[in-house]
Amino acid sequence: MDNVCQRCQMLPTIDSTPKVVYFTFPIVFLKEKAKGFLKSAGFEFFEENELLVANTNDFKDFLVKLHNGSNFSAPELNDIMCVALNPGENLSFLSFSKLKPLSFWFSLIESQEYFEILNEQRLTVHFQPVVESKSLRIIGYEALIRGVKEDGALVSPKLLFDTAEKTDTLFYLDRFCRETAVKTAAVKKLLNYKIFINFIPTSIYDPVSCLQSTIQWAKHLEFEPSNLVFEVVESYRVSDIEHLSNVLNYYRNHGFLVALDDVGSGYSNLNVLVNLKPDIIKIDREIIRNIHNDELKQSVFKAIILLSRESNIQVLAEGVETVEEYNFVKEHVDLVQGYLFAKPNPEPIRQIQLQL
Repeated sequence: MDNVCQRCQMLPTIDSTPKVVYFTFPIVFLKEKAKGFLKSAGFEFFEENELLVANTNDFKDFLVKLHNGSNFSAPELNDIMCVALNPGENLSFLSFSKLKPLSFWFSLIESQEYFEILNEQRLTVHFQPVVESKSLRIIGYEALIRGVKEDGALVSPKLLFDTAEKTDTLFYLDRFCRETAVKTAAVKKLLNYKIFINFIPTSIYDPVSCLQSTIQWAKHLEFEPSNLVFEVVESYRVSDIEHLSNVLNYYRNHGFLVALDDVGSGYSNLNVLVNLKPDIIKIDREIIRNIHNDELKQSVFKAIILLSRESNIQVLAEGVETVEEYNFVKEHVDLVQGYLFAKPNPEPIRQIQLQL
């Protein structure tokens, strides 16, 4: 593919090969502390201007020993920067652009199971139905990613994405999750349903390069574009609304739908909601919880409904867990989702069984 984002396609690696490691320090104290460790561990090193340089025969082994034997604090790990070059490779301006904090390198060492999951493509999808509020007809599913350990145990998406942030692999993981959701929905014969797929807009530099492979998979699997709903993950707050708008417009221009998650919390600013003009909003579950007994929540809920109707936006109430919550919201929203109807399941539930 042309113009594919490399950060979306490649994972960082730690080779067991010789490397020359250059360290930079904000203060002399940290340099002296690092020198003390390298000397006690028997590593060859020297100083070059303000840099500390260590020669290693096995870079991975060097990092493991540094990780296990040094006693740097968390702030110190973030302040110490280093880059690993091949023997004979000249230090250049480009080299300094590759500097990473020592905390990053340590995270790579600590996250081997995470990288095994990605390299061995051990992601799975659980599907939670999205239901018409009055008829209770299933019109779609939210595709929820889980990692799978070697023993079959599941890894939560929160742990996956927390590790992705620490290891600077958010671009890769988000792309992999989107594609896995699309592929699994096709395997489960869900082409005629709307599939809600979470994505993190801050993991997208340029929609043309970062979203290219996702869109090509959707076309290859013969999804009707309007049946794929790309949903902004609220937990990654977006400060650059113009960038988010560009990403959403790119999806729309290809015929896909877009949704905002957790409206009423992170996207409570009405100007943001109006400017982005999503096709669907999902009202924050904290607003839905016990809404039938809370007048303040009811006021926020009704204000969101009013604005959405004026902007021709469909409304989904998520996190519906009780009959009382459902009875309150069903007359106001188009769609509902929550444990009351079904929990996420690897095999999509085809019919809602609900005793009211």
